[in-house]
Amino acid sequence: MAYKIKINDGVATFTINRPEMRNAINFEVMDGLEKFLGIVENDEKIAFAVITGSGDRAFCSGGDLSEFHGFRTAIEAYPMLSRMASLLFRLSTLPMPVIALVNGAAVGGGCEIASACDYRVVSSKARAGFIQGTLAITSGWGGATQLFTKMKNHDAVLKFLTEAKIHNAEELKSIGWATSIYDDTAEIGLHEFISTMKDIHPDVHRAYKKISIQNWKNTEIENRMLEEAEQCAKLWESEAHHKAVESFLRKK
Repeated sequence: MAYKIKINDGVATFTINRPEMRNAINFEVMDGLEKFLGIVENDEKIAFAVITGSGDRAFCSGGDLSEFHGFRTAIEAYPMLSRMASLLFRLSTLPMPVIALVNGAAVGGGCEIASACDYRVVSSKARAGFIQGTLAITSGWGGATQLFTKMKNHDAVLKFLTEAKIHNAEELKSIGWATSIYDDTAEIGLHEFISTMKDIHPDVHRAYKKISIQNWKNTEIENRMLEEAEQCAKLWESEAHHKAVESFLRKK
């Protein structure tokens, strides 16, 4: 199965389970994420939601281009882009804290998934970046909208997006994207991050999250994420994008 769902001691974890594909997103993973969201959204026993990837090489390498490259036009690409943007809006507005456990490389859409979370707990060996620009498209799952809404640092966010570079963990921390960095295993890194937070009653976390969600909704973030998906779809059908993807797939 392309994903795993685990709930233990108040922590619900969704794991992208495609290590052979560097945990790239396909429709099966989307179906799994939708299932996960349906499970945790109304379960008051869950104190934390965690998103991570299998293995230690990749958190998520974005969309599976071998599967999505068949989309040639904006009309063909938009349903996939808008569906994932809607799922990430739901992820970002879960009533409990959401943690991206970035256990390895997070590029392209992988960065968008992590950006939809409240916290990004990053391995010291991980690398991440919004590399969509190298494929002649923008982020299409609402990731840029998430960053501009949450980080508030316009110039840093714009540079992070438009440079389309891969950054190491320390650089990600200095940008303000990584919340914390861990050196040990992902399991230990997560445990250390939530150890003090778990001492606070979950209702407190949920109350503060409710305030932040209301602030986001006042910015019409969901509509803006869908507009971002539409913008990406328009670029998706360009000849420049198709040539860049073909070149990328040849190199692989």
